[in-house]
Amino acid sequence: MNLLRRLFAPKQSPVALPFHAQIMPDESFYAIGDIHGCDRLLAQLLDKILHDSRGLSHQIICVGDYVDRGEESAQVLRRLFALHQSEHVNLTCLIGNHEDMMLRFIEDPESHGERWLRYGGLQTLASFGVRGAVGANKASMTALRDALKEAMGAPLIAWMQSMPTQWQSGNVAVVHAGADPQLPLRLQDPYVLKWGHPRFQQETRTDDVWVLHGHTIIDKPEATNGRIAIDTGAYATGQLTAAYIDCDTARFLS
Repeated sequence: MNLLRRLFAPKQSPVALPFHAQIMPDESFYAIGDIHGCDRLLAQLLDKILHDSRGLSHQIICVGDYVDRGEESAQVLRRLFALHQSEHVNLTCLIGNHEDMMLRFIEDPESHGERWLRYGGLQTLASFGVRGAVGANKASMTALRDALKEAMGAPLIAWMQSMPTQWQSGNVAVVHAGADPQLPLRLQDPYVLKWGHPRFQQETRTDDVWVLHGHTIIDKPEATNGRIAIDTGAYATGQLTAAYIDCDTARFLS
């Protein structure tokens, strides 16, 4: 009887263990949350980072989702691309799930176009001056893709295709959406890092690695239980957030 009870008892969710590790990057850095086509907010936040750093050079990590939702995706991508090429700025841009959708559209517009347009691709195409997307069907997706490629140019597309899925300094890893709490960061599925994991918010990591991420909109940025969340929904709230990470420090700017 006891065996039957154990076999058919409802499964319990794992208990979240306390996370006690201090934040210990190898070097201090700034991380910028989901920009989503808000170029003016990005420019303002970069100015704040410059002022906050007193002009000193720091690594800046962007967590992804530069396009869609907002009206200035083309401007955001071009600004970040120019900064990435600059000798005076140490910038790394991670890929988010919206860049993933956009690149899939460029690769196979008939298969992936309708989904991308539903989730913000319309605004991105418009920001690049590509018309005719409203009411588009599978038959017209290839023409839209071709117009987008021409407007973007090969170097910008190649840069997006080269974006990494993660970056790490010390025991602080930066990703877009989250990570599987049961796997080391080096073994993570790239899809999970771009799109998230169902146990990321519920289970605590046991390797003392803090995971800094965007993707999930929150009212205020926070650093708790091994997770540092910085997506404050810029396109909807007008608040774009950055985190300054140093030894035992997570300080937020917006």
